[in-house]
Amino acid sequence: MTDIKIMVVDDDSNICELLRLYLEKEGFEAVVMPDGEQALAAFDTAKPDLVLLDVMMPRLDGWQVCREIRKKSQCPIIMVTAKGEVFDRVLGLELGADDYIVKPFETKEVIARIRAVLRRSGVNDQKKARVVEYEGLSINMENYELRVDGKVIDTPPKEMELIYHLASNPNRVFTRDQLLDEVWGFEYYGDSRTVDVHVKRLREKLDGVSDRWNLKTVWGVGYKFEVQN
Repeated sequence: MTDIKIMVVDDDSNICELLRLYLEKEGFEAVVMPDGEQALAAFDTAKPDLVLLDVMMPRLDGWQVCREIRKKSQCPIIMVTAKGEVFDRVLGLELGADDYIVKPFETKEVIARIRAVLRRSGVNDQKKARVVEYEGLSINMENYELRVDGKVIDTPPKEMELIYHLASNPNRVFTRDQLLDEVWGFEYYGDSRTVDVHVKRLREKLDGVSDRWNLKTVWGVGYKFEVQN
């Protein structure tokens, strides 16, 4: 058993039991909640490392629960629902969900997505802090803190994840579609220029900090975090 705790929130007891069994088989600790109200009430005490969150539930639906969690935590969230429409996926993305699984699902896919989201969000078996540092720049994904010249810069979660992903892979070129998939976590049914918007905002924060690194546009391809040797 690892120390990774997964909270399963679903009003279907059969699905909860199935997921609990598979999660425990894979070495995770599973905490099952039958509805959104109980999940929110237990969230601070349970301190889950990831939430598997059903959308269609009585009292509080998954969107409301996701919204409330995001007000106080960047805990990874995977939405689980019978709905597969484009609107639902986009809404999940906008509310801060990290991935999206449509019922009926294969349990192996669920486990694979959980591991992928945990890896992207920096949660691993040791829960080591992820910090990337360059001259004048510190990116700390343990507490989602960006420091520029020693000063903490207010930075939204997706901008943090984007600059961390690029800076963790210096001089590697990523296409916009790759960044949407690897940072946003699931296929984004919209304009890939959302990446451009996030890069523009990051450049405003990082402009002129150092001449040893640069958030560079590779024309016709995408972006890279360029580091001078």
